[in-house]
Amino acid sequence: MSPRNFARVFRRETGLTPAACVEELRVEAARRLLESTPDTVAVVAERVGLRHAETMHRAFRRRVGTTPDQYRQHFARRAS
Repeated sequence: MSPRNFARVFRRETGLTPAACVEELRVEAARRLLESTPDTVAVVAERVGLRHAETMHRAFRRRVGTTPDQYRQHFARRAS
C-alpha cells in the first residue's frame, strides 16, 4: 500500500489523518502526565514525543482548547 493510499484509508476509517491521530495520542498522554506527575511542561513534552514545550503548547491548545499550565491548574483545583 502506498503512503498516499494508506493516509486515505486511515482517514476514511478513523476520521483523522495519521499525523492528527499521533498528535491526539501524544496530547492524551501529556494530559495524563500533567495530572499525575510534577514534571515540567518541557519534560512532559519530551516524554510524549512532542520535543519542545512550545510544540506541546500549540498541540494542546488545538486539541484541548487550553494551555498545559492552565490544564494542570484546573486539574489541581478539582483534586483539592
